[in-house]
Amino acid sequence: MTTNQKQGLAISVIVAALGYFVDLYDIVLFGVVRVASLTDIGVTGDELTSKGILLLNLQMIGMLIGGVGWGIIGDKIGRRFALLATITMYSLANIANGFVNDVTSYAILRFIAGVGLAGEFGAGVTLVAEIMPKQYRGYGTTVISFLGLIGALTASYIGGSFNWRTAYFIGGGMGLLVLAGRFISLRESKMFEAQKLTSHARGDVGLILRSPTALLKYLAVIAIGVPIWYISGIIVTFSPEFGQALSLTRAITAAETLRWQAIGLAIGSALSGIISELIKNRKRVVWGCFILMLVLTMALLTTPETSPAFFMATIFIIGLGQGYWTVFITMAAEQFGTNIRATVTTSVPNFVRAMVVPMTLVLNGIRHQLGLINSTMLIGGIVFVLAFLSLHKMKETYGKDIDFVEEG
Repeated sequence: MTTNQKQGLAISVIVAALGYFVDLYDIVLFGVVRVASLTDIGVTGDELTSKGILLLNLQMIGMLIGGVGWGIIGDKIGRRFALLATITMYSLANIANGFVNDVTSYAILRFIAGVGLAGEFGAGVTLVAEIMPKQYRGYGTTVISFLGLIGALTASYIGGSFNWRTAYFIGGGMGLLVLAGRFISLRESKMFEAQKLTSHARGDVGLILRSPTALLKYLAVIAIGVPIWYISGIIVTFSPEFGQALSLTRAITAAETLRWQAIGLAIGSALSGIISELIKNRKRVVWGCFILMLVLTMALLTTPETSPAFFMATIFIIGLGQGYWTVFITMAAEQFGTNIRATVTTSVPNFVRAMVVPMTLVLNGIRHQLGLINSTMLIGGIVFVLAFLSLHKMKETYGKDIDFVEEG
């Protein structure tokens, strides 16, 4: 590989990674500005929680729909086209979000932004996985995940330091800058270009739905990722309510909780990707992260009347465990053939995120009867059992040749 080829490869990885930067910036930003933004447009009392759940769920439903749609587009038209279109939709929706004055408008724009964001991570990982040499594939996806999580950290600071409208404008502006960079420098995957010349069906979800083996593998990959969003979508997003339920010595904010989680996630993301490459095994890294997350989540939820410092320290370490997101999405890309890889890799993380919808709906339905803590522990028990069983059945993918297709 020549110096120019290496530079072009590095640029492609970076511009893909910056898309995930604004992806997580937006998701985390809503958690940070939820209370301030809803209060500013007239929402008060218990509706800060219920309306917050509504807006979060609409964004996640948008990401679910977009995840499938952009994945199919990425397999049929191209990874580059999907990455350009998604960042355009997100950026415009986020800028418009800064002008809302009612819950209905807020909800519609959260949905549209969710659809736009849905293609960022999966399409970026798909492109990078196909252009990187297989022995360095994990490092490429680690860069994407790491920079994405820096976006989450950035959101925790900007959301806590600026007016919520300004924070949304900043997110949209960053998205437009990424769009310009991609338009100038991003190139299509040669593996995809070669696939276009064949007669194989591309972006056909039937290749998954018609095969029990492929469907079970797809569902197992999703289940492995859900614990990450159980933590992020419930415990971190609604950390002020958990602080009250645990009788912490002072009130805590979502901004500070998200900040400590983001720091842990960024470090954990880099470590998980690097360690999986060094030990040449992805599953062992995920097993270790599962155990760390489960033990510390139980400790967090069963230690009342403690200090905010203990709460934040625990969230930070749990964030380290959540860093297996890097390894998880790399495994998803390596499990399926080139002709449906973008469909899988783009839809899987969004199905994982969309699991926040049933989890929060169940939480909202049982929290008044069982209490916030017990309800959260019940949901977590189900999530972790399914994740453990799925990982046990999953095949190791490190070093796998991914230049293959799925047959109908």
